[in-house]
Amino acid sequence: MALAAPAFAQEGDTEFADEAAEECHKLLEEGKSVDDCQEAPNPLVPEANEIIWGGAAFIVLLFAMWKWGLPAVRNMMHVREERIRTDLERAEGAKAESEQTLQQYQAQLAEARTEAGRIIDEARQAADRVGQEVKARADDEAREIVARAQADISLQHERALSELRTEVADLSISLAERIVEKNLDRTTQMQLVDSFIEEVGSN
Repeated sequence: MALAAPAFAQEGDTEFADEAAEECHKLLEEGKSVDDCQEAPNPLVPEANEIIWGGAAFIVLLFAMWKWGLPAVRNMMHVREERIRTDLERAEGAKAESEQTLQQYQAQLAEARTEAGRIIDEARQAADRVGQEVKARADDEAREIVARAQADISLQHERALSELRTEVADLSISLAERIVEKNLDRTTQMQLVDSFIEEVGSN
C-alpha cells in the first residue's frame, strides 16, 4: 500500500503536492505516525466546491421550476379545478332534474289515485242508479202484472156471474114452465124444488 504522506523529494525541500501532504509532514515532525496521515475525511462534511456547485445547480433548478414548472402546475391545477367544478355543476343539475322528475311522478301518481277514486265513486253511483232503476222497473212490472191479474180475475168473476145469471134465468124459466104445465100438489112442488137445487148445485 503506497503512502501519501512523504510527497517531497529531499529533507530540506518545502514544496508539497497539496495541503494534505503538508499536514502529514507536520504530523510526522510532531512525532505522530504515518497512520495519522491516512485519516479518512468526514463523509458528512462536503467539499467546498461541491457546496458551490450544488448550490448553483439548486438555484438554477429552482429558477427553472419557478419559471416553467410552477405555471404548468398551476395551469394543470386550474384545469382540474374547472373539471371538478363542471362535474359538480353537472351533478347538481342531474340531482335537481331527478328531484323534479320525482316530484312530477309523485304528482302524477297522486292525480292518478284521485282519478281512480273519482272513477270508483262514479261507478258506485252508477251502479246504485242502475239498481234503483231496475228495482223501480221491477216494481212497475210487478204492479202491472198484479193489475192485469186483478183485471183478469174481475173479468172472469163478471163472466162467471153473467153465466150464472144466464143459467139461473134459464132454470127459473124452465121451473116456471114446469109449474105452469101441471097443477102441482105440495109433494110435487117439493120434488121440483129439490131437483132445481140439485141442478143448480151440479152446475
